[in-house]
Amino acid sequence: MKKIEAVIKPFKLDDVREALSEIGIAGMTVTEVKGFGRQKGHTELYRGAEYVVDFLPKVKIEVVVREELAERAVEVIAETARTGKIGDGKIFVTPVERVIRIRTGEEGPEAV
Repeated sequence: MKKIEAVIKPFKLDDVREALSEIGIAGMTVTEVKGFGRQKGHTELYRGAEYVVDFLPKVKIEVVVREELAERAVEVIAETARTGKIGDGKIFVTPVERVIRIRTGEEGPEAV
């Protein structure tokens, strides 16, 4: 199994969720996060004063999928979240050693 973490622009969340649902991924964890990369930050005006916003709002999606579905899931996220502008985000893929469904005690792919 693989864990896919994607940090994307917030307005792309619904599109990514729908696209993942279409390929059979039903469950995910979504967290509102803040961060920056090459995009750095930007300057905003508030009550006549300029200030720098260092951390930009993003959304982190986490899904655990069977090994054979991982590459397709990554492709779908990348295609759907892409705007072509700086700050589109990142996707991280890591192996998952063990999954346990707390309610039933099921383990492995059946627990996902």
